[in-house]
Amino acid sequence: MMVFVLAGCAGIKNGQVQMPTRGVCAHRGASDTHPENTITAFLEAIRLGAHMIEFDVALSKDKELVLMHDSTIDRTTNGKGRLKDWLLADLKKLDAGSWKSSHFVGEKIPTLGEALDIMPRNIWLNIHLKGGIELAKKTTRLISSRNRLHQAFLACRADAARAAKTIEPIIKICNMERQANTLQYVNETIKSGSDFIQLLGGRRVDPLHTERLRQHGIRINYCCTNDPEILAQLILDGVEFPLVDRLSAMLIEAEKNGIPRLYYEIK
Repeated sequence: MMVFVLAGCAGIKNGQVQMPTRGVCAHRGASDTHPENTITAFLEAIRLGAHMIEFDVALSKDKELVLMHDSTIDRTTNGKGRLKDWLLADLKKLDAGSWKSSHFVGEKIPTLGEALDIMPRNIWLNIHLKGGIELAKKTTRLISSRNRLHQAFLACRADAARAAKTIEPIIKICNMERQANTLQYVNETIKSGSDFIQLLGGRRVDPLHTERLRQHGIRINYCCTNDPEILAQLILDGVEFPLVDRLSAMLIEAEKNGIPRLYYEIK
């Protein structure tokens, strides 16, 4: 069971989940210290007080939703080959932790369902789709069936977004089509009707761009930084959720800039 105590910017109000309005996004979980896209990395991100967790979802050979960034399993497991050539049962036999540290020997590749099981209901879930239409539909069905539509959004391209909307019209979308740090990307995101944008590149963003996005009700992510000075500048520029790997250090910097952590007690 997971019990959480909240620090100011999110929680439960009048029976409704209140989502963070700004904060720090744990890129693939607490990936600086823990193996990326694993349950242990997510639990550490929650423990540290992340406001959003980003992770990658792909399809196995038998069309199961599994968490993996790369198209191959070589880098982050003791297996080899393309993810799409592996059955879930065989993927579950692999070690997805020891590449990071001997402390994580035996860590498994999680399914999307397993990841959702451990997530508090007031932390944003930034679900990066590593695929297209079929993946989008299956992911949307699971998010809906688990009552996570209020907090989960799909970071994907336009074709996947359209497919997801055919399953659940209210699914939230982060536009990843022609991702950049430009006014063109900002305008295309507004035109697409997306809920989130994920600006990419540069040491800062144009405050006029972020103000324009806010006027259209679009939440503003940025990928990525591990530099405290850049993080502070991004916050000043209007970025709401910068993606980071060095989660502990970046949360400290965010606190200096007026963004309290979310604190959780995990039992």
